[in-house]
Amino acid sequence: MPLFLSKKEVLVWVKNGAKTIEIRKGNPKRGDIAFFSSGPNKLKLNIIKKETGKITDLIRLDNYNSIITAAKTLEEAIGYIQTLYGTDKGTFTAYYLSSNK
Repeated sequence: MPLFLSKKEVLVWVKNGAKTIEIRKGNPKRGDIAFFSSGPNKLKLNIIKKETGKITDLIRLDNYNSIITAAKTLEEAIGYIQTLYGTDKGTFTAYYLSSNK
């Protein structure tokens, strides 16, 4: 079960259903339930699909807003992830999320 430590704004995006894809650096973690945590706030969601590859293969025109909901462009979404990890090189994993409701 992957645990995703998140910024408060990201947890809000996930909670309200605007963010349905989580991108993390590295190979996929085992499990089909994702736990998000930001301080005392916690959220549990189902992982319905995983994709692994380069960041530019995972974040596309058809999905960037489901990853970084505040992004106005594809480049902005990629830049947000690059800022978090300090790079766009290496393997990333996209976790497609669904609520437990």
